[in-house]
Amino acid sequence: MNLRKILLRSISGLIYIGIIVGAIMCGTEGISVLAVVFGALATIEFTKITKGISYTSLPTLIADVASTGFLALSFFIFPLILWILCLIVRLIIQLYIETDKPLKDLAYSLMTQLYIGIPMALMVGIAVFYGVPHLMLAIFIFIWLNDTGAFLIGCSIGRHRLFPSVSPKKSWEGFFGGLIFSIGASILIGQLWPGFFGMGNDIWKWGGLAVVVSVFGTWGDLIESMIKRSLSIKDSGTMIPGHGGILDRIDSLLLVTPAAFIYIYFIEILF
Repeated sequence: MNLRKILLRSISGLIYIGIIVGAIMCGTEGISVLAVVFGALATIEFTKITKGISYTSLPTLIADVASTGFLALSFFIFPLILWILCLIVRLIIQLYIETDKPLKDLAYSLMTQLYIGIPMALMVGIAVFYGVPHLMLAIFIFIWLNDTGAFLIGCSIGRHRLFPSVSPKKSWEGFFGGLIFSIGASILIGQLWPGFFGMGNDIWKWGGLAVVVSVFGTWGDLIESMIKRSLSIKDSGTMIPGHGGILDRIDSLLLVTPAAFIYIYFIEILF
C-alpha cells in the first residue's frame, strides 16, 4: 500500500470515527440519527450488491430504506407502527413488480431488516432502555481495538487460520490479540471512567462486555465475508475511501449490538 493510499485511509477513518463519537456525545438523539443513517446507507449498499438497483426496483428500495429507518427507531412507539405499515406496503408493492422470482426479492428485503435493521434498533435500545448513551461509545472502542489488535498481532505472528473457507487471512493469533486489546481497554474504562461510560466500576462486568464484543465482532466480520464471498466481491462498496463500503465498516457492529444488548440486559437483571 503506497503512502497516498495510507493517507487517504487514515483521513477517511478519522472522519468516520469523528462522526460516530460526535453523534454519541449528542446523547440518545445523536445515536438515533446515527442508527437511521447507517441503516439507510447499509440498506442501499446491501440491495446494490445482492439484486442491483434499477428504475423498476426503486419503489422496493425506497420501502426497504424506510422500513430499516423506522425499525432503527422502533424503541419509540410511533416509528414501530410506521415500520409495520412499511412492511405491509413492501409486500403489496411486490404484487405490481414484474419479476420471475418475487419470493427471492422479498427474502432480500426481509434479510435487510433482520441483518441491518434489528442491530440498528438495538443500538438505539442500549441508549434508551439503559439510559446510558455513552455505553455505546465504549462498545465502539472495544470493536475498534479488537480490529486493531487482530490486525497487528495477526500480521506479526499469525500462523493458524481461524476460518480459512471464509476469510483466509484471519488467524487465531489475531483473534486472541484483538481479545487482549479489548479486555485491556475494558480494565482502563472500568477503573478510570466508570461514571462516564456507565455500568459502574466492576471490572468483571466490563471484561465480560469486552469478551462479548470481541467474539461476536469476529463472527460479524466473518458473516459479512461469507456474504461477499458468496457474491464474488471483495468489498461491499466504495463509500469510505480506503475502507470499502459502509457494510465493511459496520459488519462487526451488526452482530455485536444484539449480543451486547442481551449481555447488558442479563447483567442488569441478575446483578
